Amino acid sequence: MSLDKMEEKIQKKLDKLEEEGTLKGEELVITGVEKSPDGNAPRYKIEGEEGSFLKMNSNSYLGLHLNEEVIEAEEESSEKYGSGPGAVRFIHGTYKPHVELEEKLADFHGKESCVIYSSAYATMTGILRPLTSNETLILSDELNHNCIINGIRMAKPKGKDIYSHLDNDSLEEKLQEAAGTYDRVIVVTDGVFSMRGDYPDLSELVSKVRKYDSEFEDGVFTVMDDSHGVGAYGETGRGTTEVTGEEGIDLIVSTMGKALGVNGGYVVTKETIARYLRETSPFYIYSNPITAPEAEAATKSLEILDSERGISMLDHLSKMTNYFEDGLKNIGHEVIEGPHPVVPLMVRDTKKTRDMVDYLKENEVLATAIVYPVVPQGDESIRFQISADHTKEDLDYVLKKIDQFE
Repeated sequence: MSLDKMEEKIQKKLDKLEEEGTLKGEELVITGVEKSPDGNAPRYKIEGEEGSFLKMNSNSYLGLHLNEEVIEAEEESSEKYGSGPGAVRFIHGTYKPHVELEEKLADFHGKESCVIYSSAYATMTGILRPLTSNETLILSDELNHNCIINGIRMAKPKGKDIYSHLDNDSLEEKLQEAAGTYDRVIVVTDGVFSMRGDYPDLSELVSKVRKYDSEFEDGVFTVMDDSHGVGAYGETGRGTTEVTGEEGIDLIVSTMGKALGVNGGYVVTKETIARYLRETSPFYIYSNPITAPEAEAATKSLEILDSERGISMLDHLSKMTNYFEDGLKNIGHEVIEGPHPVVPLMVRDTKKTRDMVDYLKENEVLATAIVYPVVPQGDESIRFQISADHTKEDLDYVLKKIDQFE
């Protein structure tokens, strides 16, 4: 058969990934979700596993993926518009819920316009190429997400470079070196770095960028992917711009698939840039959008987030994050502290990290091992993600099991 020879080579690649410790392996299959009658977080049923599991690694920071109003909004829209868009946006695949959601997201972020994509990954990889000229330099934080890395590769700029993680002085050095060599510079960063829960000082970053804007014919502009930030922290859920007190980021990319609990991604920016992306971005032009029902569900989630109820949920999320961080420290563990609900427990040993995650699973707790070579040796951790669904009782159970691990 034509794939026989390829199959042998592919198997060797899989074997190598397993040897290196980067093989993802078989995926757990969720077969059901049980809402807790006592007010605690929902529990998940796993195919082939006994018991019910507490998720400590969910991106649904506000638990809105199980919110009855959000589910109802999607169901009602399905009755009205059907299950799918039936076409890309410019071939009659644009529905009223798409337009309304884009307007609400732009307003939420205080930007002129919004463009929805099928995911945040597609958004980032889809916007960098159209915004990159033949004389562009792209500067990227060294720990940026894979979507940014691949977006830069696809953009094929004249120059690309990385600056030290969260180091705005390093960024300034790169800008100084680039002056007179390029017509345009794009500075791109994550808002929240998903493995660590840390984030840039955007106020200082934007200040550095503006100092060098006049050095380049097309200027210097900023792109931030705040997928883990929007709806997860900040008093009103505006994410990293709110936490750092900076509104000057030129393009903000985010997702509906995390705090909003639905599906899809988007970018908010100036109206002219948004119009240009609709005309030139391949991931927008040639790929189906999220469905109208998903857009309706996302709108409902945004409505909840942008309300007193949302502020209350964010306040509870913040308190639970602090409670869990303090709990880990009180039982003798190292964490990367911060206001964001990603809480990394620093284990600093690959085998111990894996063993600890396996032990937690045996005790019906799901968490994520971050190990070498994904991170450097000595930086291995367990990534916990707190949700507004979590209660002190939930977290006390997890802390107790961690403390009992030997």
